[in-house]
Amino acid sequence: MELQGICHKMHAGLKDPIVTDHQTCKANVEYKFVLDRAEIDLPFTLGQEVEIEWTGNIYCVSCGNKTPKSYAQGHCFKCFKTQASCDMCIMKPETCHYHLGTCRQDSFAQEVCFQPHIIYLANSSALKVGITRQGQMPTRWLDQGATQALPIMKVGSRRLSGKLEIMFGTQVADKTDWRKLLKGEAEPLNLIEVRERLIEEFAPKIQTIRDEFSQNLEFNETVEIMESELPREFVYPVNEYPEKIKSHNLDKTPIIRGKLFGIKGQYLILDTGVINIRKYSGYELKLRAE
Repeated sequence: MELQGICHKMHAGLKDPIVTDHQTCKANVEYKFVLDRAEIDLPFTLGQEVEIEWTGNIYCVSCGNKTPKSYAQGHCFKCFKTQASCDMCIMKPETCHYHLGTCRQDSFAQEVCFQPHIIYLANSSALKVGITRQGQMPTRWLDQGATQALPIMKVGSRRLSGKLEIMFGTQVADKTDWRKLLKGEAEPLNLIEVRERLIEEFAPKIQTIRDEFSQNLEFNETVEIMESELPREFVYPVNEYPEKIKSHNLDKTPIIRGKLFGIKGQYLILDTGVINIRKYSGYELKLRAE
């Protein structure tokens, strides 16, 4: 089988969710490849020999124009410098500058930044805190390869969520160790206990931030503690984890081959190394399986 098209990040979804005896929502993760913006069933299965070839072409995921280089996961340089989705505040939401009148795209702010956001705890390579739009659950967790997740707060804007993430980040990491992620499953954590400890410890600071943002009458800048949410657990399609992590780079080696051990986060785990599919958004790829 051979498929060819412009690559986008894989779509991850949940299959057969159940509520366990421990009051945890548990589900299997299943993936679809996205080529030319169309979701397709994976063209290969675990245990198959896989070949991925980059044709040498890159097309901007925003404007569609051909570009000699990819910026910010698939953008041409012009879109990288002008699109709000490529601005610094995407990586650092606490730096949102809409209130200063300098946002690149007002429509983007309304559709993304001023939508309800969730502050969550997750267990990927270890305990971490993160944020995502409410509509991006559970996609955000699955893209990060989290095996556990728990929403802990709901707020009215991206900037507000970023302020709270920075606050919690003084006690909890906000990054995933991708090498550790791909070496095996993280040790299970009691996220309910962690949530209760953090909310109690940071109660005064949460109130200070709540008071600060309540002055903004233009948008709904509310802060809600999500006390009734159940923890989530995710099981990824992985038969085997590698002992050593080697990362494939299509820019240096445009054809890679290997037996598919598994998929976790946005990574294909091969016996020859791992490849981050999201990194190659906009790349025209050929996929083959034997």
